[in-house]
Amino acid sequence: MTATAQPRVLVLHNRYRIEGGEERSVDLQLRGLREAGIEHRLFERRSGDVSRARAAGALLRGGVAPEEVAQAVRDLRADVVHAHNTLPLIGPRALAAARGAGARVVLHLHNVRLFCATGFGERDGGPCYRCHHRRTVPGLVLDCRRSLPEAITYAAALSLHQPAMVAAVDRFVAPSAWAAGQVAQLGLPAERVEALLHYLPDEAFAERSRAGEGEYALVASRLSPEKGIDDAILAAAAAGVPLRVAGEGPERERLERLAAQEGAAACFLGRIAPAEVRSQLEGAAMVLMPSHYHEFSPFSALEAMAQGVPVAATAMGGLPELLGHGATVPRRDPPALLARVRSLWQRPEARAAEGDALIARARERHSQEGHLSALTDLYSRVLGAGG
Repeated sequence: MTATAQPRVLVLHNRYRIEGGEERSVDLQLRGLREAGIEHRLFERRSGDVSRARAAGALLRGGVAPEEVAQAVRDLRADVVHAHNTLPLIGPRALAAARGAGARVVLHLHNVRLFCATGFGERDGGPCYRCHHRRTVPGLVLDCRRSLPEAITYAAALSLHQPAMVAAVDRFVAPSAWAAGQVAQLGLPAERVEALLHYLPDEAFAERSRAGEGEYALVASRLSPEKGIDDAILAAAAAGVPLRVAGEGPERERLERLAAQEGAAACFLGRIAPAEVRSQLEGAAMVLMPSHYHEFSPFSALEAMAQGVPVAATAMGGLPELLGHGATVPRRDPPALLARVRSLWQRPEARAAEGDALIARARERHSQEGHLSALTDLYSRVLGAGG
């Protein structure tokens, strides 16, 4: 690639069995590259296409058929391979093959899956970083996968292949400065880790906040213990705020019982399409995100910001950075969360003003134009440094 030419980019992703925010990030990257006129191609594998036994075997081998990725690099004449999730079917072998075929490699981290068997960095509904560097035995001893064969597989594979993964990657990126610092602390070389913020397309931004006319609080989340949805239900019930809960997960039945027990005016919507999430945001007075673990930089909070909906969130992970310092409450502090929810609910004009400020913040920090500028600068530096 010449100094003035745009890079050719091969995007790699191993889709999860249950898709979520990472797939959203991949789709938005592809859209951004397309609209910027950057030649690119997607190389994708899907965990849902193979049995769990075959996935485990692939994880232990460090991925399967790395020569297919090398051929994709050659076919595109790719300058950069930008990988998102690589486990279990792509793995470090494919990244090494991409480098061998002449591409530089960027690995986009959306979680701590290089170290943690679940990828979330949580245990018992709270933060957990017992596993770090190549120390993965705690995940086995605690059976974090809730399956001893899977726990053994992850403990062995993550420890075995971590050096090869680090060696194959020229630059690691994460969606917040907090997340970049965290993965460096867990074992990645800090000099090769940086933040690359999420973006939203122009049509995702509202002209003004409608939160002042909002009629309910909204939760849009996986229904699992680390998300702290109990706290959202209790706060909404105590403040007299109608609550809508969008999402599925192992906690749904228990949370429905809790809502009934507390007399919360709660409606559980199940898993809904992104367009329906947007519709729910348009009628919301606030979004509740009382996470008990460290979120990297959740799209659900960013989408609420872009629609001008205030977020009542805990000060966990990248949330303070995303929403603005001082805009969050401490984890497991029900009175603080209740005070925040009650204040927003009782002051429609204040929540509309806060919503307008969030739209401005999201436009300034998370626009498509800004993201693409940062992304092309990243590629230029990676190529210019020669790895």
